[in-house]
Amino acid sequence: MTAEEAAKVISERFKKEVSVAPEFRGETTVIVGLDSLHAIMKFCREELDFDYLIDICSVDNMGDDPRFEVVYELYSLTTHVHLRIKASVDEDEREVVTVSDIWPTADWHEREVYDMMGIEFKGHKDLRRILMWEGYPYFPLRKEFPLAGKPSEMPDVAFTKEAPLEGGPFVTSAGAVDTAAREPRSRD
Repeated sequence: MTAEEAAKVISERFKKEVSVAPEFRGETTVIVGLDSLHAIMKFCREELDFDYLIDICSVDNMGDDPRFEVVYELYSLTTHVHLRIKASVDEDEREVVTVSDIWPTADWHEREVYDMMGIEFKGHKDLRRILMWEGYPYFPLRKEFPLAGKPSEMPDVAFTKEAPLEGGPFVTSAGAVDTAAREPRSRD
């Protein structure tokens, strides 16, 4: 089965909830509604054999309505097919049902999307920040977040001045000798 065939099967099975975006650079994208997202993802896993969740990410389309998109990258290890699933998320609602019950690896991906964009995943068992510290009041990958950072008024937890991402509590050492030394970690 090809990605185009998989998209066709999904659109036939979930007629009203799905639209297929035009192929772009050899990649097929299926656009789904939030109400049917979990059922479609379960169908992809169980019926279409997309057994590998490569990634979940989010897009901030500031100024558009709906503002956010959640993007799922699926892959079948048996058929070697890649498929992208997108769902739009309204700025006021910002809640998506978790798929961590379908792919356990979604746990970390959903936590990252929550941490960086503020999109919550309903039914997630441990939805807490994964990169920023607990209590951090902002979402750094949103377009309104300034590159220089924002001041933090939590002296017992973090910085009290502007906390730019560069030099923040989790930083990499670009000139480090090996990968282990370059890995992001807490700096004391």
